[in-house]
Amino acid sequence: MSAVAPPTAAGDRNATDPENRKAIRRAIGAGSIGNFVEQFDYGLYGYLAPVLAPAFFPGSDPAVAVLSTYALIAIACLFRPLGGTLVGRWGDRVGRKKALLWTIVVMGVTTAMIGALPTYQQIGVLAPLLLLVIRIVQGMVSGGEYVGAVAFIVEWAEPKRRAYYASYASNSCFFGILAGAGTAALTSAVFEGPALNSYGWRIPFLLALPLSAVGVWLRKRIAETPEFIRATEDGTQVVKAPIREALRSQLRPMLVFCGVSVMLAILSYSWVTFYPEYLTGTLGLPRWMALTSNAISVAVLIPLLPLAGTLSDRIGRKPMLIMGAIACIVLVPLAFYVGEQATFGAAVASQLIYIIPEFFLTGIVTVCAAELFATRTRFSASAIAYNSSFSVFMGITPFVAALLVTSFGTIYAVWVYLAAAAVLALVVVSAFMTETYRSHLGEDKFAR
Repeated sequence: MSAVAPPTAAGDRNATDPENRKAIRRAIGAGSIGNFVEQFDYGLYGYLAPVLAPAFFPGSDPAVAVLSTYALIAIACLFRPLGGTLVGRWGDRVGRKKALLWTIVVMGVTTAMIGALPTYQQIGVLAPLLLLVIRIVQGMVSGGEYVGAVAFIVEWAEPKRRAYYASYASNSCFFGILAGAGTAALTSAVFEGPALNSYGWRIPFLLALPLSAVGVWLRKRIAETPEFIRATEDGTQVVKAPIREALRSQLRPMLVFCGVSVMLAILSYSWVTFYPEYLTGTLGLPRWMALTSNAISVAVLIPLLPLAGTLSDRIGRKPMLIMGAIACIVLVPLAFYVGEQATFGAAVASQLIYIIPEFFLTGIVTVCAAELFATRTRFSASAIAYNSSFSVFMGITPFVAALLVTSFGTIYAVWVYLAAAAVLALVVVSAFMTETYRSHLGEDKFAR
C-alpha cells in the first residue's frame, strides 16, 4: 500500500477533511508504536529482573545479581544523550520518517536478542557483557525514538489540536509499561519454577519482533510530515550541521525545556518505579497490592491525558505547567500522607492524588518537546534537551529517592527533592518561557 500523501503546506490542512483526519490517525499510530515497544521492553525487563539475574550473573549472591540487572538500565540511560543526538541529527537532515523506521527496527531486534542470549552458565562472563551491549544500543536508539515520534505526530497534527494528539504519544508509553508488566506476570503464571528459569522468560522478549514488524508496516504507510516537507521543499531549511545550529540558535528554548522536564522526570519516576517499592519495603504492603495499586493509577491516568491535551489547546501550555508545578508542591505530600496508612485502599487513593500533577504536566511537556523548537533543528534540539534532562533524572530518581528515605528516614525528603525542581520550573515557565500553543511550528519562538 502506498504511503499517505501529505498536504503541501500546513495551512492547507482542513480539520474537517475525513482524509486528513485519517492521515493524522495513522500518524499517531505510526509515531506511538515505537514508544510502546520501548516501554514494553522496559516493563518486561523490570518485572522479570529477578528471573534474569541468575540467568546472566553468578548465583553466589542473589541480591547482588538483581542489583546488577537493574544497574544495566541506569548505564543504558547514560548513553541516551549520545544516541538521541545522533538520531536527531539524522532526522533533521533526511526526515522524521526515515529515522523512525530505523529506530523501530533496532529496538525490536535488540529486545528480541535478549530472549536469544546464552546464559552465564553457558558462556560465563560474556553473557552479562552481551546483555550490557544490547541495553546500551537500546538506550541510544531510545534517546531518539521518543522525541522523534513526538515531532512526527505534532508536525502532522491540526495546529489547534497539537497537545491533544501528542497526548497519545504519552499514553503509548503507559500502555507499553502496562503491557510489559502484564506479559511478565502472565509468563510467570504460565511457566513456573524450572520452566520459567530455563526458557519461559525468553518468550515475551521474542514478542518484540512481531511488534516491531507492525511498527515498520505502520511507518511505511505514512508519508513524511507536512511540516518537514514544507520547510525543506526548496532546500533552504535543510541544515548541514543541525546539532551545531541547535546549540547556536536554540539554546534558550533547550534550557527552558530542561528546567521544566526535570520536574516531570522526578514526579513520574518517583511514582512508577520508587513508590511501589516504598509501599512494599518500608510500609510492609504485600507486593501484589503495591503493584496493583500502581497499575490502577496508571489505568486511570491514560484516558485523562487526551482531556488534558484538549484543555491545554484551549488555555495554553504555560497555565498547565504552572498548575502542575503548584500541584507537585501542594498535593504530593498529601499523597504520601494518605499512603502511610499502609492499606490497599490508601495505596490506591494516594496514587490517584499523585496523578493530579501528572494530568497537568505529562502531555504538555511532551508537546513542548516539539513546539519549543524550529522545524529545521526540531529533532536535534529536542533530543539534546530531552535526553540531557528528562532521561538523566529518569535514570537517577529511583536511586536518589531511595537514598533520601534511607538518609532522612522519611518519604517527605523525596517531596523536598521534587518541590525544588517544581520551584525551578515555576521560575523558568513564568520568567523565560514563550507561549507556544498557537505558534507556527516553523518559527523561532525565542527570537522575538
